[in-house]
Amino acid sequence: MAKKAPSLMETIVSLCKRRGFIFQASEIYGGMGNTYDYGPLGVELMRRTKEAWWNSMVTERADVVGLDSAIIQHPKVWETSGHVAGFSDPMVDCKKCKGRFRADKLEDARCLERPSKQPGQCGGELTEPREFNLMFKTQVGAAEATSSTAYLRPETAQGIFLNFKNVMDSARLKPPFGIAQIGKSFRNEITPGNFVFRTREFEQAEMEFFVHPDEDVKWYEYWKAKRFAWYTEYGVNPDKLRMREHDQSELAHYAKATADVEYEYPFGWGELEGVANRTDFDLKRHSEATGENLLYFDPQTKEKYTPYVIEPAGGMNRTALTFMIDAYEEEQLEKDTRVVLHFHPEIAPITAAVFPLVKKDGMPEKAQEVAAQLRKARFTTFYDEKGAIGRRYRRQDEVGTPFCITIDGDSLSDDVVTVRHRDSMEQDKVKISELVTFLIEAKSNWKRPEKKE
Repeated sequence: MAKKAPSLMETIVSLCKRRGFIFQASEIYGGMGNTYDYGPLGVELMRRTKEAWWNSMVTERADVVGLDSAIIQHPKVWETSGHVAGFSDPMVDCKKCKGRFRADKLEDARCLERPSKQPGQCGGELTEPREFNLMFKTQVGAAEATSSTAYLRPETAQGIFLNFKNVMDSARLKPPFGIAQIGKSFRNEITPGNFVFRTREFEQAEMEFFVHPDEDVKWYEYWKAKRFAWYTEYGVNPDKLRMREHDQSELAHYAKATADVEYEYPFGWGELEGVANRTDFDLKRHSEATGENLLYFDPQTKEKYTPYVIEPAGGMNRTALTFMIDAYEEEQLEKDTRVVLHFHPEIAPITAAVFPLVKKDGMPEKAQEVAAQLRKARFTTFYDEKGAIGRRYRRQDEVGTPFCITIDGDSLSDDVVTVRHRDSMEQDKVKISELVTFLIEAKSNWKRPEKKE
């Protein structure tokens, strides 16, 4: 019987472990479900993904500033926001396999005993749905009591709302303006899955954009277009993306409108990022609960109002996974198959790999000098002198390194290196003194290659 070919997701998971992107957490103890550690390349991919988001949302804008709020906030924060009472999913149990599943996502779940079947199709009886709160509880202080109960934040947004007035006054801002944050969030998901697509611990990137209530629709449309375009700017195939508006029945209790940027994953369409019009719900709730004045006073019009909020929010783990899936290609060449990740150069974990052609004649020493020069210019580099040059190229293709730089005889005599481009496999001769400028321009001029389907 012919061996079944692995799915794209299985291939990505295998690549992640083999090349040091993502490992199963606590693996030597048998692992822990849906928790993951990021290895050397995964850390760089995540860091660059977060930097790309931050640059677009904060650094390149005059109307958005940053914040880093506490993971553990006063427990009344989550009561006021509605999370303690209403942040839940419907859950069912299978009486036969003892599995627990989201009642509204049964078509995506799999029986624990028979993975080819959906819950309930294995002959087991499902219980009636009941609500399951997704908040992670913890205890603050030495004594465990009701008064010491706290929660790990399920979103970064509430820390922004709590600091609305602090940031507005200290940074001398007025609407429209935004406050952005990247940080850990925690959700006790009933059925996490699809690798790092849905996990209980994740890096969330959110921006709350405060606007005049009369301008909420304009800014909602603006941020939908802006966030959709960001993914294509970083190389994601636009044919795999769509913007889906939520039906009224899907809207969260605080939302006037919500739209998701969705990507077509190997397992189907899934949310990549949400853009929500949260109205003035959060600021008003916190103001009512604390007595704190969270109004904005316009000194020109003499108007006082509670700003509406437009919120783009996405998971950075999911974004990094999407970059990887979308970049993956098995390219058929004349003699073999080349596995390559076509990362945008700003996203790639390694920017440039440096190779001596051979391990003699001073080439390794020269290659180390070039690598040090690139590191000083803030390029993430990798030095490799093992194996044939073709195999070294292939190893870097597989992890998405956009440029490979080879030191050969010309490097020793004329200070010239060979720069090989990952996507086209074309090569250029470049003076070492001009190498940094050459790579900067090559990164700036990068275009997403058309994959050979």
